[in-house]
Amino acid sequence: SSRTLSTPTWTVPPNNNNSNTNNLSKNNVDFRPRRIILIRHGQSEGNVDERAYVTTADWRIPLTEVGRKQAKEAGKELREKICEQDASIVFYYSPYLRTKQTLDEIMPYFDEKEIVSCMEEPRICEQQIGNFQNLHQVLDAKAERSKFGRFFYRFPSGEAGLDVYNRVSSFIPTLIRDCNQHAMAGHDVNNLNVVIVTHGLALRLMLMRWFQWSVDDFEQSQNPENCELITMNKIKDLAGYAWMEL
Repeated sequence: SSRTLSTPTWTVPPNNNNSNTNNLSKNNVDFRPRRIILIRHGQSEGNVDERAYVTTADWRIPLTEVGRKQAKEAGKELREKICEQDASIVFYYSPYLRTKQTLDEIMPYFDEKEIVSCMEEPRICEQQIGNFQNLHQVLDAKAERSKFGRFFYRFPSGEAGLDVYNRVSSFIPTLIRDCNQHAMAGHDVNNLNVVIVTHGLALRLMLMRWFQWSVDDFEQSQNPENCELITMNKIKDLAGYAWMEL
């Protein structure tokens, strides 16, 4: 049976307490923010009708009106979640139009003084499946991918899931470096929230890398709903060790 990211199944991912990426010696500097919140973009025209990709470049596909409403609701939910006094926020977003429009609906819920930075990040963009697409060829390829497996299947003119995994993996050290720089600039990482507006597959592959899920674990997962918030919370024990949990 399939797993979804929002179910309790993922509360403690495999190797959660043994990962070098996830654990922290109390003698080391804690780079982890209070939360890392990943958000899939709102409903796009391509989600509704795959024919949109035939005449419009994937990265220029806009949100639908439903998608804009979803993004506004996500902004409201995010505001309710990030409610601590003196909380600060770092935004990263994919350069695709649908993720930028999602962020545009979220940003008004926050004061300018709360936002430490807002950065476009190409490495968290959608899986590349071709340029202007032939609808029937893409649908056939996606059907074949379902049988072959999403992680290793390579689109004839695009990427495999493994390629997306590699680039989102390279983004994680950048996130860590940025958090360290924010800390050196005087921001309290224990009250810092990192918000990443991205795409369903990239989101799952980032979690796979962070929590060291196996390929089989990934294959059993499913994309979150449009504008669903997936939250990684920093946990600390009495000994001073820290890690991130869903």
